[in-house]
Amino acid sequence: MTAPLLETRALGLTRPGGIRALTDVSLAIAPGERIGLVGPNGAGKTTLMMCLTGVLRPGSGSLHIDGAPLSAGDIAPGVGFLFQQAEDQLFSPTVAEDVAFGARNIGLRGDALDHAVTRALARVGITALADRPVHHLSGGEKRLACLAGVLVMAPRLLLLDEPSAALDLRNRRRLIELLRGMDEAMLIASHDLELVLELCPRVIVIDVGTIVADGPARTVLGDAALMARHGQEVPHSLTHHDHRAHRHVR
Repeated sequence: MTAPLLETRALGLTRPGGIRALTDVSLAIAPGERIGLVGPNGAGKTTLMMCLTGVLRPGSGSLHIDGAPLSAGDIAPGVGFLFQQAEDQLFSPTVAEDVAFGARNIGLRGDALDHAVTRALARVGITALADRPVHHLSGGEKRLACLAGVLVMAPRLLLLDEPSAALDLRNRRRLIELLRGMDEAMLIASHDLELVLELCPRVIVIDVGTIVADGPARTVLGDAALMARHGQEVPHSLTHHDHRAHRHVR
């Protein structure tokens, strides 16, 4: 059995005021595995991801990367985080400069830096936008520039927070196909359950900071009672159709 790339054990986090944000969160992500993370707004999806990167320090439990514990205050090695809002990630004058920022932070300089930036831009198909000011990008282009800024650091695990948010149908499809072709492990937090179904064989449902389901995507997302209890709906593609009247029967 393959050892987990990332594993949490009874992770807990309490916010100021005594608000419990995460409670006993235990999960394991294998190398190359794709997992959907679903739940209502405020369920703890983004908070969990920020703990997995090392940005937030959990109050209890532990986080292990390749079997080694992540020390308090450390940033998780090999873990890349794609923010929900592109504007939270893009701040340099041009696309190439923004992508280079992360690579510089891991010590790349000179030809090695240039090569890493060129490769990251090419992977997401925006080489032609290298010199474009970031404020002149469309919504889809911003999302791809952010992804390039994560990939430039060669992460083994991608944490993607609502990656299809605000994308039109064409750019959403482009993103899905791009992610489908990648080898990196992924944890994808999304309300776009059809995207989750397409990309993730496994789904975790989180609510009020607690994991309430973890299993095969079609089984978990197709459980109407489970989904309703946690503010979700069964994805359209998993409903049974009466094509004569185009009625949905569960």
